[in-house]
This record gives sequence, structure tokens and C-alpha cells, in this order.
Amino acid sequence: MKNLSIFKKNFVQPVDRESRKKPKIALYIFWLLFAIFTAAISAGIGAITALLAPVEPQIISRVLDATGFNDTSSNRPGYRLSRPVNILLLGIDRVPEAAANSPKIFNGRSDTILLLHLDSRDKSISLLSIPRDTKVETPGIRFSKINEANARGGAALATRLVSNMLNNTTIERYVRVSSNAFRELVDLLGGVEVFVPRAMSYKDTAQKLSINLAQGWQTLNGEQAEQFARFRNDGLGDIGRIQRQQSLIQSMRNRLASPSVIARLPQIVRLMQKYVDTNLNFEEILTIANFGLQLERDNFKMVMLPGRSSSEQGDLRSYWILDVAGRDRIMTQYFKQSVPDFAQGRFPNPSQSVSPSNLKISVQNASSNPKTAKTVAAFLQKKGFSNVSVVKDWPDKQRQSQIIVQQGDLEAANILQKALGDGKIEASSTGEIESDLTIRIGEDWVKRF
Repeated sequence: MKNLSIFKKNFVQPVDRESRKKPKIALYIFWLLFAIFTAAISAGIGAITALLAPVEPQIISRVLDATGFNDTSSNRPGYRLSRPVNILLLGIDRVPEAAANSPKIFNGRSDTILLLHLDSRDKSISLLSIPRDTKVETPGIRFSKINEANARGGAALATRLVSNMLNNTTIERYVRVSSNAFRELVDLLGGVEVFVPRAMSYKDTAQKLSINLAQGWQTLNGEQAEQFARFRNDGLGDIGRIQRQQSLIQSMRNRLASPSVIARLPQIVRLMQKYVDTNLNFEEILTIANFGLQLERDNFKMVMLPGRSSSEQGDLRSYWILDVAGRDRIMTQYFKQSVPDFAQGRFPNPSQSVSPSNLKISVQNASSNPKTAKTVAAFLQKKGFSNVSVVKDWPDKQRQSQIIVQQGDLEAANILQKALGDGKIEASSTGEIESDLTIRIGEDWVKRF
């Protein structure tokens, strides 16, 4: 575990408790928790789902109980998160020339880039997905894609460029996971249940890639999960991959909540020791474990960095160009960051959502009544939401209706929820890509509209 000068001081606050456990047990718990919090590797050739969020609090409690560190024990190490913390999560692509167990397996490009925000103030977690093609200014070469930073300058450069891009936000720690772990991890977990929204069929002889998945709910093994993650032939490119990453994150959370996973944790520990590199220390991981015990399921939010593809403008090299106002809104609403430029009137205040008439809303039926979508769209138009469209039905029926925060505007989602009088706000970017908000209608609205 490396300490780099760009990373900030410890975020651990000790609590007065005496630990009488032997070092061997403490080391075992370290790796056990480390495995749980970093093993949740998901999409894009081995992306990290989240350092903490995939694990339900009861699972953490079971692990601590099993090892003697339960909530009521005076032997349990006492650490708590003293302030909000940002952790950069990098899923590293394969390095063909790197030998197994060599540090060089972490020298590749970052196929997946996530910024995790642990907020001690409201006991919440936010996860920002950064498209790997995002255009950034890189020392010595001017412009490059953000996924090249790790290969050029390791975790330090990747962290510095992400920080610069996000209004110089502080990033305290990093976790890098080699993609070599992906298939093994999913197989160790006994597969992962995922909804495949459309049939996927694709062959790339050069990359030795063959994808063939049918539409519908499936329990995918490691190889199939990698196929689901790597598929790009849907016209959506990297953005479609991010949507599947977020679906996999949700699926992995459910899988890790299964009691059957506990028996496999020692194997996961051994797997992660080979494939994870981080500068988190022992106390910090225990601190994150304690923080996880306080986490409510609905206090986990996912969002994608807003922007557009430069290929739409005819650029020779395709980049993801970030939307400055959208980025600032994300940093304010999800990362609680204040931006001085707003006070000076240079940009719209991101805490203030656009008016209902400007919101681009997609209505998608996921109920047994295909007419409900048009009824809901007409209802919204009467309420002053003029930019509303009905999109193709979602192929999987849902019981509960959702308001999906596609572009990360939580305030806009609250406005829409108030107008509708119902609907669960889903803080993720898994809706219609071009929309600000996507309404996915479930069976609970069939009788309402």
C-alpha cells in the first residue's frame, strides 16, 4: 500500500475503546473487510462497483460478529469517519506483458473511473461515473483521454487530473483493481443476476471477444458478466457501458447481501490480495466498515458526469466533453462542494434547477398497460412540463414506478415527484440517455392514471 504526497492526511477519528484481539485476528479482519469493500468489481473489463456501497449494513455486522467485533463488544476497534472523504476507484485494463502477481498489472489504462464520496454529515454515499473518453488537459501533451492518465503517471496523475477536472476537489485515497480479477470474482460469488434489456451479439476477432446474450433476466457467470460489461455495439458506446456498470453495481449489492456469500469470503480475500492496490491503511478500512453500519440503503446515489460526445461535432478523435454547468451541479448536489464562480454570477447556481418547462422528460412504460405512458405524459403537460416524450417500453415489468435522475439533477427530480404525487427517486443514470429525467412506470400507477 503506497502513500503518495498528493494524498491528504488521515480521516480517522479514534474512539476510546480497548482492543484485546491478537494481531493475527486483526490482520484477518483487515483483509476480510478489504475484500468486501474493494472486491465488488463490476463493469467495463473489471470496473470497481464501489468501495463500500455494494455491501448492506447487515452483512458488515455479520462479518464483524463472526470475527468477534460485534457492535456491543468492547473489543471492537473504535474508529469513525471524522469528515467527508473522496476516494478514486480505478478499474485497470489488462497489461498483456505483465507477469501474474507483478505490480505491473496496475500500469494499464483505467477502463473504469469512479469517484466515491463518503459523507459523514448525512451518512450517505455518492458514486460518480466518469466516462473513460473524457477530455482532459494533461501535462506535456495538452489534451488526452482521462483513461490514459494511470498508464502515463500512475494513481498520482490519475488522481490529479480527476481533481483538476472536478473544480480541484480533494481526493484523499485511491483503489486500483486489475481487470484480471473480474471473471474469478463473479464465479466465486456464484454468478450475478442481471437484466439484459436487449439481445447482445457481437464478435471481435482482434480482441478475441465473442458476446452472445439473450434478452431478459439471467444469472451470469464470470465470462458472461464480462461480455455484458464490454458490449459496445448498441450505438451508445461508453455511455451505454456506464449504464450497464450501474446496473451491475445494483446487482452486485443484491448478491453481496446473500448469506451464502459469507462462506466464500476467505477465497475472495485471497483473490483480492493479488489484484488490488490501494493507499488506504488498516485504520481507514475499519473506519469505512463502521461508517457502513450506519448506511441506509436509500442513502446510496449514483450519477454520471454530464457531457456530450465530440464525435457529434465531427472531431477526428472521439472525446466526452464535460458539461461545465452540469458538472458544477453534480459537485454541489452530490459532493456538497461550493463553487465561488456561482456567487459572482458567471454560471447559473447549480442548486437551483431549471424550470419545469425546460426539463426534458422521457416517459417509459414498464407496466402491463401500454397506454399508461401516454396518459402520464399528457398529465405532465397539463402541469406545465412541455418537453415530455414517450419512449419505447422497458422490456421488464416493474412493480414500483421510478423517477430516474439521468443527468444528476436531484432538485428537478423532487419537483417532478411533487407534481406526480408519487414515484421513487432513483439516483442513477440508467434511464433514457438524452433525458434530464426518465419516468419508468410500474404496476402501481396503472390504476392511478
